[in-house]
Amino acid sequence: MKYATRINSFLRTGISVKEALQQIGDIQGVDYVDMNYPEHFRDNTVQEIGSILKENGLKLNAINLRFRDEYINGIFDNPDLEIRERAMELCRRAAEVCEELQGLQCIIWLGFDGFDYSFQKNYVESWARLTDCFKQVCRQAHCRVSVEYKPYEERGFALIDSWGTAWKLVQDVGCDNFGITLDFCHMLMKKENPAFAAALLLHEGKLTGIHVNDGEGSFDDGMIVASVHPFKTVELFYYLKKYDYQDVIYFDTFPKREIAAAECEMNMRMCLKIEEIIDRTGLEEISRIISREDGVAASEFMARLLV
Repeated sequence: MKYATRINSFLRTGISVKEALQQIGDIQGVDYVDMNYPEHFRDNTVQEIGSILKENGLKLNAINLRFRDEYINGIFDNPDLEIRERAMELCRRAAEVCEELQGLQCIIWLGFDGFDYSFQKNYVESWARLTDCFKQVCRQAHCRVSVEYKPYEERGFALIDSWGTAWKLVQDVGCDNFGITLDFCHMLMKKENPAFAAALLLHEGKLTGIHVNDGEGSFDDGMIVASVHPFKTVELFYYLKKYDYQDVIYFDTFPKREIAAAECEMNMRMCLKIEEIIDRTGLEEISRIISREDGVAASEFMARLLV
């Protein structure tokens, strides 16, 4: 499998984007990075970023859009057409950067598209505006476009709050280059089982990105992979292997007290260990256990993983 990590985990110590990429390039097994637009391109041109990536043996996985202050009242669902047009233009420029750097996709998370109070939002009209914006962005982009959902934060309620609403959006937009990015912590916040969402989207060919991390489930903890929910993580990886997932697995973790490089290496070790467990057990054996639909049999398998 292919792995990427989060640049901002390294930038928190005050180093530059160039220095962060140099540190990431030294981590064995991490061959890709995600970059935020426009955040990570303020001090370096696209050409300079491309050279830095190449010098450190890294490839671009995705460009993640970042919408700031002027979008606090909405991005794609904002009733102000001028603000929606600026948001779409930002996406178009990000798609061009992604293409120039030979990245795989642009990931759009609409943290401000939602509501906080009852009677605050015309849901149908907001959904129509949001859908129309995604259609325009996807039709003009020469790369893949992926939507990342989160049930809340920054708003009390997000319009795209689950894999189900994300799937409806994909169907309503109807563009071949449009898919869904799943985030492990975001799914926990929604009380979803990550493997369930991944399996259905993999089956439909619409899982275009996966962010792995872990947490307690109330907010976006961004903890080390499999540190809280190891069995759910193993089950997720089982489906990634079963459906021969070819895209990149991204470490979306937030080391606040840990050294970023050491934390990233731990994520890598966890994932490789999980891959080893699945390969050693075999996809057919795990499938056989699942086919029994027996909680005791499933628990016996999980107990074996503890040895």
